[in-house]
Amino acid sequence: MFKECADIQTADMLKLPVPALVGGKPTNIQLKPSEIQKQMVAELGERADKIRNKMVKPYEDNMLKITNDGRKLALDQRLIDPDLPDDPDSKVNICVGKIFEIWEQTMPQRSAQLVFCDLSTPKAGVFNVYDDMKAKLIERGIPETEIAFIHEANTDARKTELFGKVRSGAVRVLMGSTAKMGAGTNVQKRLIALHHLDVPWRPSDIEQREGRILRQGNENKEVYVFRYVTEGTFDAYSWQLIENKQKFIGQIMTSKSPARSCNDMDEAALSYAEVKALAAGNPLIKEKMDLDVQLTRLKTLKAAHDSQRYELENKIAIGFPAEIRKCKEQIENATVDAATVKEHSVVDADGKDVFCIQLEKKVYYEKEPAGKALLGLLGLALNSEKPVPIGYFKGMELQIQHLPFGNEYHARLAGSGTYSTQLGADVLGNLTRLSNLANGIEPSIEKTRNMQIQLEQQLASAEEEVKRPFPQATELIEKSKRLAVLEGLLNMNDKDIVTDTEPEQQCQTDNRQRGQEER
Repeated sequence: MFKECADIQTADMLKLPVPALVGGKPTNIQLKPSEIQKQMVAELGERADKIRNKMVKPYEDNMLKITNDGRKLALDQRLIDPDLPDDPDSKVNICVGKIFEIWEQTMPQRSAQLVFCDLSTPKAGVFNVYDDMKAKLIERGIPETEIAFIHEANTDARKTELFGKVRSGAVRVLMGSTAKMGAGTNVQKRLIALHHLDVPWRPSDIEQREGRILRQGNENKEVYVFRYVTEGTFDAYSWQLIENKQKFIGQIMTSKSPARSCNDMDEAALSYAEVKALAAGNPLIKEKMDLDVQLTRLKTLKAAHDSQRYELENKIAIGFPAEIRKCKEQIENATVDAATVKEHSVVDADGKDVFCIQLEKKVYYEKEPAGKALLGLLGLALNSEKPVPIGYFKGMELQIQHLPFGNEYHARLAGSGTYSTQLGADVLGNLTRLSNLANGIEPSIEKTRNMQIQLEQQLASAEEEVKRPFPQATELIEKSKRLAVLEGLLNMNDKDIVTDTEPEQQCQTDNRQRGQEER
């Protein structure tokens, strides 16, 4: 229904003159977590266990708080505790080094860079990533006037002035959040690099960010997009979540034929098991998430296959047979009516059709008075829901009918079948339409016969198609089994996992339950 009213134009269809990414894709910079980060991620797992075991109140701690703390921790450990040491290999420090390197290399062109960070915005008297990065960039040699925060431009006039400075090269490093530096930020002229310090929740936010640099009007033919990921933290999960969401959105927002349904992936907080898996550095969680995506795709294909099969079964049982019967009836009726028309048609010495029509009880041999009489009889159908008989033409009963919708009048020739044509205000034109309608009955037989042959061929094809099994059935079963195994290993279901110290007790419990079920 959406595609019936939506005209979707994707970037690959528009082929706009935008700069290309160096290497053809964003550059992922993977960073090792510090020992403190590893320890704190493990603590998040312990917090998740306490929440699961209901050892804390929801207002004291909950999964959303853990998720937010995990995201902050992946960005910089000092966001959790400002007194923690500044890790030289943190996202912030690596990003500062990359910004300075590009700033120095592009000094002649005065190219500009964008830095996106949603989690730690400028705030006086509190540690934040913005002020920390600015201080480090200034320390390396970038003039303070060439570094700006989007938050400083708090009016439309200031934004216009700031954007103009970026386009002119006066400001070469602009930092901001997705909300403040997304749509409407037209600073692309000199942009050479964009840095994702953190991960937003929605794929549209990524598009808005990268749309600032991958845009018409950029003087640079190639640009960089850097994504900074701290391993063993929530970064990997967040980017995976964005990817999953985009895959589902892409099923609908596509120029191709969309899937009939897609799953909602808008989950902001991690589950208990996912936090524990991240804390333990468990690689199975990535396999589980990949399987989720693959299974959703396979289930969508399976649902489409089943839907098509049910539709074909319905057509085989009802649709095609009904249409074939209808064609046969039309052929039989038209054959009889064509013979009637031929029998009541008279031609003169030149082979031309002799005109004759009966309207009510009067027979007309002249077209003009007959046409006027026909127009005069149209009023009889005005207040009637059913066709009104008014005479005979070519041996068939002539009827008129008024259609309130559109205020149209139609003439019908009724014999074994019925044949209809719209009437107008032209006296002679209406009679021509009647003649064409009567003379067209015989040629329609061949058309209907061809349609019947096509329907019979479609019926045979449908009967063959409905027998075919789902082609990826084996893959779906195998991956469903593997996902069930992974969920058991990751404790993703609601059942308690049995430890190795109590197998005998669990077996006895299972046997008792099985015995009760059998009884």
